[in-house]
Amino acid sequence: MIPGDKCPSKTRRRAVDAIEFAEEDGTIINDCNKALHHNHHHHQKSPVGGGSSMSGFRRGRINFLPRCLRPGRNLSGWILGALILLAVSTIFVKAMLMTSFLRVIDDMSPNDFLRRQRSNPLEASSVLMETSHEDDDKDDDEYDQQAVQAPEIWKNPTSNNHYKCVDRQSNNTGNKSAPNGYIQVRANGGLNQMKTGISDMVAIAQLMNAALVLPSLDHRSFWTDPSDFKDIFDWKHFMNVMEDDIQVLESLPTNVANVKPLVKAPISWSKPSYYRGEMLKMLKRHKVIQFTHTDSRIANNGIPDPIQRLRCHAMYEALRFSEEIELLGNKFVCRLKENGGRYIALHLRYEKDMLAFTGCNYNLTRKEAEELRKLRHKVRHWKEKRINGTERRLQGRCPMTPREAAVLLEALGYPSTTKIYIVAGEIYGQNGLNALREKYPNVYYHSNIALEEELQPFRQLQNQLAALDYIVALKSDVFVYTYDGNMAKAVRGHRIFEGYQKTIDPDKQNFVRLIDEMDKGNLPWEEFSSKVRRLHEKRIGAPHPRLVGDSPKLEESFYANPFPGCICQKSRR
Repeated sequence: MIPGDKCPSKTRRRAVDAIEFAEEDGTIINDCNKALHHNHHHHQKSPVGGGSSMSGFRRGRINFLPRCLRPGRNLSGWILGALILLAVSTIFVKAMLMTSFLRVIDDMSPNDFLRRQRSNPLEASSVLMETSHEDDDKDDDEYDQQAVQAPEIWKNPTSNNHYKCVDRQSNNTGNKSAPNGYIQVRANGGLNQMKTGISDMVAIAQLMNAALVLPSLDHRSFWTDPSDFKDIFDWKHFMNVMEDDIQVLESLPTNVANVKPLVKAPISWSKPSYYRGEMLKMLKRHKVIQFTHTDSRIANNGIPDPIQRLRCHAMYEALRFSEEIELLGNKFVCRLKENGGRYIALHLRYEKDMLAFTGCNYNLTRKEAEELRKLRHKVRHWKEKRINGTERRLQGRCPMTPREAAVLLEALGYPSTTKIYIVAGEIYGQNGLNALREKYPNVYYHSNIALEEELQPFRQLQNQLAALDYIVALKSDVFVYTYDGNMAKAVRGHRIFEGYQKTIDPDKQNFVRLIDEMDKGNLPWEEFSSKVRRLHEKRIGAPHPRLVGDSPKLEESFYANPFPGCICQKSRR
C-alpha cells in the first residue's frame, strides 16, 4: 500500500480550514473557566463588604424604596431610587447569565476550539471556533445539493468495457543471462519529462538486455533543482518492481567502474530495431553507454505490446515518489476531500518560463512582455525567438490566463463554492490569480494548504513540489489543464490508466474566439455558456484510440494516452 494513501478517520470538521486543532489537555478551556468563574464571584460580592453588609443593604433598600416612591417626594429622590433598583436588577440578571454560560462551557470539549495555522502568506493568524456538527451537516448538504443539481460536472466519462492491462507473460520478462553492458542515464527536463524519459530507458534496457544504473536527474533546467533520484522517488521500490524485467543497479559494478562510457544522445522517437541493432553493437563494444537525453527516445506507435506495457509498468507502478512526498501529498488530498468534498485540480501553466517559451503575452503589461522576450532570447536551446503572441493565442497554442480559466469553469457549470487546487508554480503577471479568485475564492496550492513545518523540507526544491502537485492532480475529482505540456500529458495518461477519471481538455482555439466575442458585447452570457458546454461535451477524457500523426511531433503522446498498449477492451458479445 502506498504510504498515506488512505485518509485517517477523524471527527467531523470543516474541510481544509480545520488543519490544526488546539491542544487536547484542556488548557484553553480551563483558562476560560477560571476567568469566567472569577467574574461570576466578583459580581456576587457586595459593593460595600461581606455577607452581613449585604443583609444590611437589603433591609435598607426595603425601607428606602417606599419612601422614594411615595407621592409628594421630590423628583431627584425618586430618580435615585429608580437607579438603585435598576443596578440591583442588572446584577441579578448578569449573575444568572454567567451561571448559564458556565454550564454550557463545562459541557464543551477542548476540541470545540481550534487554532488555525497560517493558510496564506498574506493572511494574519487567527483563532477560530470549530463549527458545530449542525454546520458540518449543512456543508455536506450543500455538496450533496450541488451533486443533485449538476451531476454531470463531476461525473467520470463512460469507460465500462476498458481496463488497464500491464501483466506480462512469463516469457516476456527480462533476460536472466549476463547483461550485454550497462546504461547510465542523465534524465533531462522537469519532473514529468524526466519520469517519461526514465520509463523509456527501462524499455530500452530490456531491448538491449542491458543493466540500468539508477538515473541521475537534471540539475541545470529552468528550476535548477539539486534533488536526485533517491530524493524524489522510492528507489528501493523502483528496483524491486523492475527486477523481473531488467536489472537495476545503484552504481556500476567494480569490474567496469573505471571504464570510460560512450556518451550518446539516442535518436528521438526511434523504433525497437534501432536499439536492437546499431545501439546494441555500440554497447557490446564499449560496455558502458551514458545517455545524455532521455525524453521521447521511443516512438509513440508501432511498438510491440510487451514493450508498451513495460513503459506503463515503469511509469505508473514502479516510479513511486518517496515516502515523505507520498505522505504529504495524500494529506493535501484528504484536506481537500474532508466531509465528502470535491475539488478541481487546475493545471494553470501561466508561468514565466512557459510564457517566455511560447511567446504568449496576452493580458500582460509592456514591461512584463519585454521581460519574457529577453528571457526567450537568453535561453539558447529555445530555437524560436521571434513570436507573434496574439496570433499564437488565436491558434489555441497559448496557456489560458487565470481569467479565461475562471470563465471556462463558470460556463461549464462549476459553482463559485468549488474548491480549486492550482497545479503549477508561481503565476506570472502583476494581477496573478486575482481574476480567478474573484469567481472562485476557494483557491488552494501547496503553500497555503500545508502547515509551515510540513512544507519546510521542500522549500526551493521545485521538482519535489511538483511531485506533491502531481499526487493532488492525479487524485482530484476533475483535472483541467490549460496547456498541453509534460505534466498535463503525464497526469492525463495516469488518470486514463487508473480508470478514465474526468479530465477536461479545453478547446482553446474556439474558446478564445467565443470569449473575445462575448467581451465585445456580441455574445450574451447564456449563449456563450451554452456554446462552451457543447464544445466540451466530448473533451472530458473518454476512451479513444491514440491519434496517429504524419510525424511523431504531431501525433498524440503515448504517455498522454496509453490506449492502445496498456488499456484493453472487454470483448463484446
